[in-house]
Amino acid sequence: MHEALLTYIENHSVTPLTETQVAEICAVFVSRHYQKGHYLLHQGDVCRCMGFILKGAVCQYSVDEKGNEITIGLQIENWFAGDRDSYFRETPSIYNVEAWEDCDLLLIHKENFPRLMAIPAFVEMRIKLDENHCIAAQRRLQSQIGASAEKRYEDFLQTSPQLANRFPLRMVASFLGITKETLSRIRRRSLC
Repeated sequence: MHEALLTYIENHSVTPLTETQVAEICAVFVSRHYQKGHYLLHQGDVCRCMGFILKGAVCQYSVDEKGNEITIGLQIENWFAGDRDSYFRETPSIYNVEAWEDCDLLLIHKENFPRLMAIPAFVEMRIKLDENHCIAAQRRLQSQIGASAEKRYEDFLQTSPQLANRFPLRMVASFLGITKETLSRIRRRSLC
């Protein structure tokens, strides 16, 4: 069950895992199944665990004061799901994290996280993950500010083609910061 996570760690670090470290990782990451529509986290709650997605798809979104859903993240297999800010700072989350498909995850509870920081390969993986997250956030911000709707969708298809067929049009549009109608027009034009 933990093989995908162990492979992910090893692929994102230069230090190999020892048998003892593998056992420690397997001990602190617990398996959990979520049915489609189940919430891993509700807006306003503190994120007590992060999940590594083994199978399924997860949507992270907030709801604004007008009741509109704003999609912040779309995650699938071999991605981590949860609210990092809430998890590490132990503050109420501004996001909902919902299983969009039936999901199998490996959860790491906050109180067990320090045990992983003694494992060099895990620390290296976390640094790489944080770097990638910062770069992606910076690129997404720049795209939202300066790119046309067409360019945002084109970049999305180029960088994350696997997400386009896993999530509904309204979520993809929200993630890109455009309306569903605009995305429909862009898709129609691209098919011509």
